Amino acid sequence: MKTQTTIRVDTKNYRQAKEILKYLGLSYSQAINVFNNLIVCHKGLPFEIKIPNDETLAAMEEAKRLDGDYITIDEFSK
Repeated sequence: MKTQTTIRVDTKNYRQAKEILKYLGLSYSQAINVFNNLIVCHKGLPFEIKIPNDETLAAMEEAKRLDGDYITIDEFSK
C-alpha cells in the first residue's frame, strides 16, 4: 500500500536534488522511499547528526557567501 504525502522543501535544493537523482536513475519519490526504508532499518536517521565544529561552521558560512556558485551534475561528472 502507498500513501501520498506533501512536503515543503527549498526550491533550489529540490531542483538540484532532482538533477542529481536523475543522473543516478532515480526519481525524487524513489529516493524518498529509499530514505524512509533506511530510517526503518536503522531505527532512526541513517547518518550521524552532530553539532558542527568551528571548521565546519566556517565552511557553512563560506557556502552561504557563495550561494548560487555551484556546478551542474554534467560539469561534476566530467
